[in-house]
Amino acid sequence: MIPGLIADIGGTNARFALVRDGVPTGVETLPTAAFAGPAEAALDYLARVCPTGRPVRAAFAVACPVLGDAVALTNSHWRFGIDAVRQSLGVERLEVVNDFQAVALSVPHLTPADWMALGGGEPVAGSPIAVLGPGTGLGVSALIPQPDGGWSALATEGGHRTMAPADEMESRVLDWLRAQGGHVSAERVLSGAGLVHLHAALAAVTGEDRGCATPDQVSSQGLSGACPVCQQALAMFFAMLGTVAGDLALTYGATGGVYLAGGILPRMPQALAQSAFHARFLEKGRFCKYLAPIPVRLITHPQPAFAGLAGLVG
Repeated sequence: MIPGLIADIGGTNARFALVRDGVPTGVETLPTAAFAGPAEAALDYLARVCPTGRPVRAAFAVACPVLGDAVALTNSHWRFGIDAVRQSLGVERLEVVNDFQAVALSVPHLTPADWMALGGGEPVAGSPIAVLGPGTGLGVSALIPQPDGGWSALATEGGHRTMAPADEMESRVLDWLRAQGGHVSAERVLSGAGLVHLHAALAAVTGEDRGCATPDQVSSQGLSGACPVCQQALAMFFAMLGTVAGDLALTYGATGGVYLAGGILPRMPQALAQSAFHARFLEKGRFCKYLAPIPVRLITHPQPAFAGLAGLVG
């Protein structure tokens, strides 16, 4: 059987794989800067891993909204038309979805080996599931159960919801950020850049040094304790993430579970588990009891988007 082609396309890299019997194989990572667009990158990949045939179906996940045929990557020069790429690849069907839709679609295929429990109990079968995760941005999606037993993944821009403070220090931090650049979205504090923003704001409002300049510096020095402001920034990052995760659980009625993903959290799972994240997840007044049984899990699967995309070409 000719395999399906899948790709997880971000601002810096595009990861390709072939799907054989539902399993992604032949995974390769190509730099987006080296190619004019996804068609050229995919053809280069196929020429090496599948020289004697071509897939008949393909599914791409992209780090940007998908609102029609025209797709423009948020952090890349790639601009393309879905049907034009389909024709260039010679596939019968090309499905393009938001990257966090693909992550959400992976959840029904995950096993306990693919996630780490952070709180709560067991999922309520056939109930909505919320998915979110900080990386370059803040991805948000949800799985909605369908009458046929399947799932529909929502394409959302929920990462751009307004961030609300939960205590006096957070109010001071968000006030400072608002004074610097207007609207403070959840993504502005819950992302790689968000770590830097939190560090700068905390340094400003406490009068401490603000020497750290990159997400890696803030996270590594926060974890090691080498920089007290980095420690504060990382602690606030986890707490604010708990606030947003709890909001999403209430918004979607996600008694089927809340799953965390993205490029940041899997690199510091123990720090997340030991943080105020889950306490803040529950901090919703009278609805603490509603949230307490909801399972909250960190996805540790190395390529969850591939697990979701594989189902689209099956």
